[in-house]
Amino acid sequence: MTRDNPLRGWQVDRAAIRHVGRDLQRPECILCQRDGTVWAADARGGAMRIAPDGSQQLVVPVAPPATDDAVDFDQRYVRSEGSLPNGMTFLANGDLLIANWGTDAVEVMDRRGRVRRLFDRIDGQPLGKANFPLRDRQGRMYLTVTTRMQPWTESINARATDGYIALFDEHGQARIVADGFEGTNEIRLDDAGEWMYVVESNARRISRLRVRPDGSLGEREVYGPTRLPGFPDGFAFDVFGNLWVTLIMTDRLVAITPDGELLTLLDDSNPAATQALDAHYEARTLTPEIMAAAHGTLAPWMASLSFGGPDLQTVYLGSLRGTTLPSFRAPVAGQAPIHWNEDFPA
Repeated sequence: MTRDNPLRGWQVDRAAIRHVGRDLQRPECILCQRDGTVWAADARGGAMRIAPDGSQQLVVPVAPPATDDAVDFDQRYVRSEGSLPNGMTFLANGDLLIANWGTDAVEVMDRRGRVRRLFDRIDGQPLGKANFPLRDRQGRMYLTVTTRMQPWTESINARATDGYIALFDEHGQARIVADGFEGTNEIRLDDAGEWMYVVESNARRISRLRVRPDGSLGEREVYGPTRLPGFPDGFAFDVFGNLWVTLIMTDRLVAITPDGELLTLLDDSNPAATQALDAHYEARTLTPEIMAAAHGTLAPWMASLSFGGPDLQTVYLGSLRGTTLPSFRAPVAGQAPIHWNEDFPA
């Protein structure tokens, strides 16, 4: 007998959304700890640590200079200049493993903000747009690279298939284990570790690959709809098996049920801007200006999502252009992350 899906008929109550953090810069990725601490990637070169009481600590290599409130869109988001921590994960000792979108490198940052570069090349070639790192239960580490095209925005119209997934060790020895993706973004493992799920942002779909015993990746298939109604960016499983997915620029939160049904949980889109975005995507005539105009108000350019709170039922939304983390209660708990039961230094 099939259980009733807790998401069917449920939507986020906008009146119940609360905002966590303040004055954040490009909080693209969010990591939650069991004690209620939340970490958000920060464009000043590191991460913002938000304590359960709301106090904040910016953890960066050096004190960032004062910045003008007016952010240059082309410099920050198109040419992605400077250090731009994107995806993050915890290492077993509590250090942060960072895919740096700006420096096209993989870095390790400790709790004092000291950063060392792990690697920036693979097979003798520049890495490309490092997007998201993942650590599995065996301690293996993976990395997604979205594209080698510069600026990265050109890869959307080109439908470039130069995205890939690399497997690497703590010494920075890396090898490509799967390639040919259209805009590789976040990756997640199912709870059994049998399948790796992959966001292909430019193809507007989720794929998955079989995980072999040695960590390499095998057969590939599309998971859920063959074309999502927007560019997927971040995603996470709940314990029921629903895959929650953010659609960046369209700024919607959707879920793919275990049966492959698509549910809309939150729609913060700008209808006119989204219509233009979709039309130009189909015509392969997207420009940074059209992309810039498409966003909502809650978490502009909604990117990642993370389940946190003591029961893993608090959802936090990251974004590329927001300054806070919208959060709300979900009717079902999220899948516990790898680091959930690990003890880290304060």
